[in-house]
Amino acid sequence: MNWLLFWIIPYLIVIVILALRHLRSSDFDQYLVNNRNTKTLPLVFTTLATFVGGGTSIGLMALGYESGFAAVAIGVAYVIGFVIMSFFAGKIRTYGVEHNIYSFPHYLNHRFTTKEEPGFSKIFSATVSGVNIFIFFFILSAQFVAMASLLKFSFKIDYTTATIISALIIIIYTAIAGLSGVIVTDMIQFVAIIIMIVLIFIPGILEDTAFFSRMSELPAEMLNGTQLGWMFLIGTPLFLSWSVLVRMDIWQRILAANSERAAKRASIWSGIGMLPFYIIFPMVGMAIRLVLDYDLGADQTADVAYLFIDRHSSGVLMGFAVVGLLSALMSSGDSFLNIISISAVKDFVGWGKKKEEVTKQKAHMMIRIATVVFGIIALFMALVFPNIVDLMVVGISTITIFAPITLFALTSKKAFAYRKVALTSILTAFVVNLALFIYGIMAPEHFQAKASFIPAFILGSLVLVIGVLISKPKIMTHEP
Repeated sequence: MNWLLFWIIPYLIVIVILALRHLRSSDFDQYLVNNRNTKTLPLVFTTLATFVGGGTSIGLMALGYESGFAAVAIGVAYVIGFVIMSFFAGKIRTYGVEHNIYSFPHYLNHRFTTKEEPGFSKIFSATVSGVNIFIFFFILSAQFVAMASLLKFSFKIDYTTATIISALIIIIYTAIAGLSGVIVTDMIQFVAIIIMIVLIFIPGILEDTAFFSRMSELPAEMLNGTQLGWMFLIGTPLFLSWSVLVRMDIWQRILAANSERAAKRASIWSGIGMLPFYIIFPMVGMAIRLVLDYDLGADQTADVAYLFIDRHSSGVLMGFAVVGLLSALMSSGDSFLNIISISAVKDFVGWGKKKEEVTKQKAHMMIRIATVVFGIIALFMALVFPNIVDLMVVGISTITIFAPITLFALTSKKAFAYRKVALTSILTAFVVNLALFIYGIMAPEHFQAKASFIPAFILGSLVLVIGVLISKPKIMTHEP
């Protein structure tokens, strides 16, 4: 406990100082997109910190404990996804500057709606933002669950209390600092993750697996990646890779880049730098499965991270590891909470359509209020549904349903003419994904819930392609 306080007190002091820098800031662009002036290295750090942050790292450790190398399929998918994003990153950044775009939902609304159709615009905006917010609630809740697991063991408190403390820390910091603060803390937290991997995770994996010789003791399905079925193993790289193109957190960082070149380079280097983490973290879970003499329940898999750290560190190093993971969780949590709050205010309030009705100062305050409200909702989800693997997987996979219409919007000059087809594609894919996920949870012997996004992605794509081929839309004048 003494060493934990040794690390956590100076870290919290740094966080408070960084937050207070932004408390009286009225610079709206700084709060939302860091004044669109972020260089390549900070972009790479903040992206990697989000994608390999605490919730993801602990979630991958838990998934590795449950399913072995099936978890690596997610890392392969992201590498492919960032390669795809690199072809569009420069265009996205320039479009954001030219049209004052602040978020991914804002872009879709800008491409598929117009003030001449207020009724459709409201439906489309509510659908895009609503589905995105729904998705990111799961990812944000996963951060709270993971953070609560660490606090529960470190301070010997119950799960409920630990979850509430976790949520309050993230909510308060995010409401104050915005994206510019998030980027600064992300850089600090990513360095902490690297140190932990070198000093604790890699040596610990080698020790527990006896330099990998004990890996053969695990079930064959965990080693060949088929524990979750062939559909998950093959379908994840094929379909989840497109999720990078539609991740709100990635768009926010691309929009914050200081140039097209920075946006493209950040995408490429983020993809390259990500894969090693998505191999190491699942192996932590597999190592714990080898050495643990009892089975963890589905709601206890988030404890894998602490169990591993406790086994392979002590004193000053253990205190650093716990604080490092807590900081990484905060890194991801504040990013996700910042994003859904911006999306809600920017798109539901109708910003950009009636600029004169919402001043930047008022919108700034509304985003901070939304941050508090959404943080509380995510806290409730974490309390009633503490299964970190399901929270993480449903969050990161469901977002792929936006990929077909986004690719269409980025590549077609006539995308607006097919706005109703685009809306139908989103709604169809979302309903199918949700229905199959629930079915998989209720009847796991018949369907793997974690693969629900695959048929949803395929169906959403078919709806869009067929709709475009058979539709003869009335062409309206629309200047995106």
